[in-house]
Amino acid sequence: MRCVIARFPFELTKAGVLESMKGVKPEPAVGDVVVIGRRQFPVKQVGEVVTRQDRRDFSAGEVVRAMTKLGFTCLTVPAEQPPAPSDTSDTF
Repeated sequence: MRCVIARFPFELTKAGVLESMKGVKPEPAVGDVVVIGRRQFPVKQVGEVVTRQDRRDFSAGEVVRAMTKLGFTCLTVPAEQPPAPSDTSDTF
């Protein structure tokens, strides 16, 4: 399937993306992620591996659109919230 990422056309296939991501360790996932196999990869990491372009050259939305068209599941993972401060005031 033809996808345009960072103004460059790419012929991507689901099998090609799976092969490209084989053996790649997922970075910590926060924000938009692509589910490939049983792992969640940040979309920018997938875009960088698949297109061989710098992450700053394309948006996460471009990669999400391309991966969704190829049949991958894309999710948004919220950033972990710091624990709520507990009430440690001394009451006598």
